[in-house]
Amino acid sequence: MSEVYIATGRRKTAVATVKMQKGKGQILVNGRDVEDYFGTLSLQEVALAAITSVNVHKDYDIAVKAAGGGIAGQASAVRHATARALIRINPEFRGKLKELGFLTRDPRAKERKKSGQPGARKRFQFSKR
Repeated sequence: MSEVYIATGRRKTAVATVKMQKGKGQILVNGRDVEDYFGTLSLQEVALAAITSVNVHKDYDIAVKAAGGGIAGQASAVRHATARALIRINPEFRGKLKELGFLTRDPRAKERKKSGQPGARKRFQFSKR
């Protein structure tokens, strides 16, 4: 039995846990095929960007558990998690993945709503009289 590499990635409120092991290139997200789970081609490209950039997408079977956030946040979380798992597999991948920005956790998230305002930054209409 081959070694299993586990890593976690995050984006906004989405969390993805990836389990990678030697295989034929089968990728499952929450028990569904990656093309089925991420409907649009652009989201599929985001989710698979890390493994295609180092050309190992045919060498490993990947099982992903994604939770929280929306579908786009989950795709970025999958990319972050696969990049972290690839470094555990081969530390030489680090330079390429870091250069592409796949190892950096994207800190951007929704700003909280403040009291006395209708939103995070928007103000109620000012009335002089």
